Amino acid sequence: MSGIVFFDGVCNLCNAAVRFIIDRDPRAYFRFASLQSEAAAKMIPAECRARAGDSIVLLENEECFATSTAALRIARRLRFPWWLLYAGILIPRFLRDPIYSWIARNRYRWFGKKDSCTLPTPELKGRFL
Repeated sequence: MSGIVFFDGVCNLCNAAVRFIIDRDPRAYFRFASLQSEAAAKMIPAECRARAGDSIVLLENEECFATSTAALRIARRLRFPWWLLYAGILIPRFLRDPIYSWIARNRYRWFGKKDSCTLPTPELKGRFL
């Protein structure tokens, strides 16, 4: 069993988040693909993509999660102390999603973006679709 994290491949913040996840995912539970990839186009259900926009998407156990819910479900699979962040799931989505959306709207301005998706290093290539 594993989860697939789809992220904005040109976003510096998103690429840093992927590196953060990899470094704290010792069981290699997560695999990754950019939202701009063919894999994303084929694997993310249309209704989930519509809900997510250009946000992070998590496919896990044939379910699709987006925005703050995806981020929190990812955190719960990371090593201590990061899995404790999953307690944030108790905060209603109507309160946490606007904060997530505010960060997402400003991510290029605050963190910048690349002209193209970052390629994984050879040792991490197997974790990317």
